[in-house]
Amino acid sequence: MGLAELISVARGDAPADLLLKNARMVNTFVGNIEEGNVVICGDRIAGVGDYHQAKEIIDLKGSYLAPGLINGHTHIESSMLHPAQYAQAVVPRGTSALVTDLHEITNVAGLEGVRFVMDWAQKLPLDMFFMAPSCVPATHMETSGAEINAQDIKKALRWQNVIGLGEMMNFPGVINGNKQVLNKIATAQDKVLDGHAPGVSSKQLNAYIAAGIHSDHESTTLEEGREKLRRGMYLMIREGSSEKNLDALLPLVNDKTYKRCLFVVDDRSCSDLLREGDIDAVVRKAIQKGLEPVRAIQLATINAAEYFRLYDRGGITPGYIANLITITDLSQLEIDMVFYKGHLVTRGGSSLLPPPESSAKELTDTIHIKPFNVEALRLTITGESFPVIEVIPGQIVTKKRVEKVKAKDGVVLPDLEQDILKLVVMERHRASGNIGLGLVKGFGLKRGALASSIAHDSHNIIAVGSNDPDILTAIKEIERLQGGLVVCSDAKISAALPLPIAGLLSPEPVEVVVDKFENLETAAAGLGNVPPAPFALLSFVALPVIPELRLTDLGLVDVLAFKLI
Repeated sequence: MGLAELISVARGDAPADLLLKNARMVNTFVGNIEEGNVVICGDRIAGVGDYHQAKEIIDLKGSYLAPGLINGHTHIESSMLHPAQYAQAVVPRGTSALVTDLHEITNVAGLEGVRFVMDWAQKLPLDMFFMAPSCVPATHMETSGAEINAQDIKKALRWQNVIGLGEMMNFPGVINGNKQVLNKIATAQDKVLDGHAPGVSSKQLNAYIAAGIHSDHESTTLEEGREKLRRGMYLMIREGSSEKNLDALLPLVNDKTYKRCLFVVDDRSCSDLLREGDIDAVVRKAIQKGLEPVRAIQLATINAAEYFRLYDRGGITPGYIANLITITDLSQLEIDMVFYKGHLVTRGGSSLLPPPESSAKELTDTIHIKPFNVEALRLTITGESFPVIEVIPGQIVTKKRVEKVKAKDGVVLPDLEQDILKLVVMERHRASGNIGLGLVKGFGLKRGALASSIAHDSHNIIAVGSNDPDILTAIKEIERLQGGLVVCSDAKISAALPLPIAGLLSPEPVEVVVDKFENLETAAAGLGNVPPAPFALLSFVALPVIPELRLTDLGLVDVLAFKLI
């Protein structure tokens, strides 16, 4: 498609490739609904209004027509799906574009992990935009499989569709002027810089924003979100699988603030993507909570596009990319057709295009553990008390507690009555033999163990259990599978989901992955009073950039003090 041809169609002098007639258009520019026709030439919208000529005509019969949804911040690896299968899950849900920070797979495989996803993105009916990972590893208090420095970021920023610097999780490094952190920021001064500042306020928030960082997705309270809006930040309202902040933050969206707000999911499981949806699920929930439907769609389209400087999408107007969705019921956001660059790609929730086939040997053989035995899992103590990580269902922040613990001959024992369980993080990139040992409260296991090779952000192996033999068996199974999630009881594996691609992703179809994942969660629930999404909760217990207490392969981390304790 040439520009002259596009203009000719816009003038009405040449027939369009596609005419969508009798549409009720969601106008994200001015926030209303207008009736009319839309013509498309190649991959672009040519005109809106009184058009009748086209090679193909689809009568929408009064259905709503909206721009394709944009997920402004997500880590697609959290779906555990191969990029081709990820598209199969989200495109029928109306997601036409996303902005992803691939720091999960980069922590395992370096920039090779980014290239893996980028290469696949070219084959999919989905626009992926990438943020160069800023914190690989997230901190110095863990072991990752790769390290990304300022020169690596500079290299990545030259790649197509890399549009900015990914979330700067090392907020203490920014605030305290760490030279290496500031060098990374300096490489992206003319780009979008994403933030990650949980609980940061007052002068520390000023210092963080002064570095040029203008968004945040970590706000969990009304007061925190309000302060960040007042300081000029874009408020990313997050509603993921284990991080649910919509209820707390939605009251901040009003006529004065809405242009500075956008919906994101951050992390969303394969099961939630298939059963509930992607960014569409957040829009739907916001509408149910009382947000006007057109306003809710603005927060998932034009607002994200403008923040990320994607000035050719997010609305229905001449010259914009023809990524469009039809909606049969606006109040329920029931999506029927999805058009990608002017082509109908899904209808009625089903893809009209087969997914491209993946290779069985992509980014495999990434689990390397130094041989160990059950004695290596013994946690010793000199006094009566020990720091305990308390997880909070529905949030990824934790509480630091100091509890009197059970012990025998100086060896700490799980206390099932008090829900104090053993937590283990085992280094898996370099076979160093590093093993972090700690205690956690809130998993509710009465027997058995859970283990995973998904442990944000360095993705060492993490396990929680009621006894050491089951923890040992679970970790050994992760090693045998070369990555995955497992449930173990009585020294036997009762359920498993293999994730051989970087220890994070499955090559299998989305329905198969979801089936195995749901069987896994059912098996986990049978081990006691287990909270919802236990593997999602477990995956964040090793993340040393979210308050208050975490465990890495190097030991317990007091995040507020930003040091190993």
